[in-house]
Amino acid sequence: MKYLPVVLSAVASVKAARQCSTTAGYTHRVLDARYDGPDLDKPGSDLATISVSLSSSTTPLYECVVQWPESWKGFHNVTEKLIWSDCIWTGAGTGADKSVTFAVDWSKKVVYLAHVFACSDLQGTDGLATGTLPLSELDCDYTEEGSAYCTPKSTPSGARPDLRISTQLSPAAPDANTASCSDISEQYQSWTLEKWHRQFVLTPGTFEPKAGTDTGPSFTLKSLGVDGVVFTCATASSSAGPFQGECKSDVAKTAAIFTFDPKLNILIVKQKWDCGDSSTLETVGVGYMQGTCDRGFNSDVFTCSSEPVLIGTEAL
Repeated sequence: MKYLPVVLSAVASVKAARQCSTTAGYTHRVLDARYDGPDLDKPGSDLATISVSLSSSTTPLYECVVQWPESWKGFHNVTEKLIWSDCIWTGAGTGADKSVTFAVDWSKKVVYLAHVFACSDLQGTDGLATGTLPLSELDCDYTEEGSAYCTPKSTPSGARPDLRISTQLSPAAPDANTASCSDISEQYQSWTLEKWHRQFVLTPGTFEPKAGTDTGPSFTLKSLGVDGVVFTCATASSSAGPFQGECKSDVAKTAAIFTFDPKLNILIVKQKWDCGDSSTLETVGVGYMQGTCDRGFNSDVFTCSSEPVLIGTEAL
C-alpha cells in the first residue's frame, strides 16, 4: 500500500521573549497528527485534510488544520510553490510566537517549519526560526467508506512515537536601502501578514457570498528577508474572485502584487526587486488563509480577520 504524508509544525517551548542575537535552537513536541483523504461520501470532492496538535509538554498549545486538493501534493497547482498554513493557538499555556506556520512536500515526506517572534534584544524587530523534519513511514488504512487515513507509526510497545522537531534562527535580514540582489537571493524570503480584512454579504441559508458584495482582502506585508520593507495591500476591484490586488511600499526598488482565491482560501504573493542593468529578482509565496469571518449584529454582512500569519516562499 502506498503511504500518505502527514504534516507537523513548530511551537516554541519557552515563555520569555527570545533574543535574536543568539544561535540557540528550539525543540518542540508533536502530541498528535492525522491525515485524511478525500471524503468519498461527497461526489467530486478531492480535498484532503491534515491536522496536528503541538505542545511544549503534554498540553496542546497550537492546532494545525489545513485542507486542499490531494492531487496538489502540498504544492500550489499553478505556481508549484509550497503552500504555507498557520497554526491556531488553543489559549492554553503561554506561547512566545507571533505566528507558527508549516508546509509539507507530500511526495518527499518532508515537513518545513517556521515561527516568528518579537526580539527581546532588538526592539521592534521580528526573528524567524525555521526547521525541517523528514517523516518516517506512516501507518495508513481505509475507513469503512473507503477513504484513506494515516497516523504516526506506533512504537514496538504499541505507544505513539515521541515526535520532536528543532528550528534554528535565520540570519539577520539586510537593510532594504543597501541590499543588493545578491544579498537578497541568499536570504530566505518570507513575509508576516497582518491586518487581514475582507467583507461580504451572506444570505441566510446560502454558503456563497452574494454576487458583487465580496470586497476581497486588504492587509499589510512585512518582509522578513529584507529589513525595512512594509507593503500595504488592497484588492483592485470587487468581483466573484479570484481577486487581484497591488501592494505599495515606500521602498522604490521593489513592488508586489497578490491573488486571492476565496473558494480555496489560497493567497499568492509576488514581489519583484529592481536589480539594475534591466534585471529583476522575483519571489513568490503561497499561503492558506484561515481568516475568521464574523457576522455583524442583526446583519447579513460578514467581516473576516486574522491573527498574524507567515507567508513562506521556497523550501527551506
